Formats: sequence, structure tokens, C-alpha cells
Amino acid sequence: MIEFNFGTVLAQWPMLLRGLGLTVLLTAFSAVLGSLVGTACAWARLHGGPMLKRGVGAYVELVRNTPFIIQLFFIFFGLPSLGLRLSVEMASVLAMVLNLGAYACEIVRAGLQTTPRGQLEAAMSLALTPWQTFSRVVLPPALARIWPALVSQIIIVMLGSAVCGQISAEELSQAANLISSRTFRSFESYIIVTGIYLLLAIALRQLLYWLGPRFIFSSR
Repeated sequence: MIEFNFGTVLAQWPMLLRGLGLTVLLTAFSAVLGSLVGTACAWARLHGGPMLKRGVGAYVELVRNTPFIIQLFFIFFGLPSLGLRLSVEMASVLAMVLNLGAYACEIVRAGLQTTPRGQLEAAMSLALTPWQTFSRVVLPPALARIWPALVSQIIIVMLGSAVCGQISAEELSQAANLISSRTFRSFESYIIVTGIYLLLAIALRQLLYWLGPRFIFSSR
């Protein structure tokens, strides 16, 4: 007979709570900074000089065609060889930001490229500066068009934060590993953490869908 004992795992709730807290913080920082990096790179690929376009293109292709765990290991284990040593949390955030930035670049660029010519002509007729045209005329409608895709990518990066446990970041999956090793209740530990990830992903999607029209690309 197989007996399940979820109470033993739930008794470790302080560890689960700390892991959840770090996962939320990693996601919050990476979502904001990664989206900004992606937007800047999208603009560079469309309007930058030849060298800038090639440099951003190389960054995007490198990140999109290599595993996230290798990127994380390079930042945490490789950069100290060059004299740059980062904490576990800083390395995790940097890896997640760079990863999201590369994917967000292509998502945002697709939205920018679909801007109707009439909008640009209207901005020129109003004598708007290039920055005003981009920030007020081009970017908000583009973000509205690609918002679901960008939200999905942010959630993917949030779920990818589980890899950060490989460098001993005390996020949610690492908490599950520790609880499993202490209680010998692997099934219960991972099924509970799976449920937490599921609820976190649903909550994050709903939050971003609520924030987007009100604060990110609001027409007001």
C-alpha cells in the first residue's frame, strides 16, 4: 500500500514560502528589465546603425539558440574567471533578463513592424520628435498587439527560474528538493510545488492582462 503524507511536506511551509518569495522577486525583476531590454533591442534592430543591428542580432541569435541552463552557468561559473563574481540572486536575475530580452526583442519587433504607415505620417504632420513618435504613437499600439505573446514569454521565463536552483538559488524548486531530501516524500513535495507553480502562472497571467491595458499601453 502506498500512503501519501502531504502534511509532512506542508509542515515545511516556511521553506516553501521563502522559495515562493524568491521566485516572485526573480520574476518581477526579470519581467521589467527583460521587457525594457527587449524593447530597446527591437528599436535597435529596426532603426539602429549597421554595427548596432549586427551586434543586437548576434545577441538575439546566441541567446535564442543556446540552453538557458548554459547561459546561467556561464554567468555564475564562467564570469568569475574574468574577474566578475556575482551572487546567486544577481546571476539568476541577469540570466533571466538576458534570456527574456532576446525573446522579447523579436516579439516587440514584430509588433513595431506592423505599425500602419498612416500613423507615422500623422506623427510627422504634428512635428513630433522621433522619440515622441516612438513612445507615444508607435510603441503603445504595438505593445497592445503583441501583449499576449509577451505575457506568455514572461511566464515561460518565470517557470524557467526553476533552473536557478542548480546554482543553489533558494527558489521554489530548490525548496522542493530540500524538503524531499529531508522528509523522503518526493511525490508529495513535487506535486505541491507543481500546484504552486500552476497557481503562480495563472495569477501572473491575470495580473499582466489587467496591468497592460491600464498602465502599459493605455490610450488615455
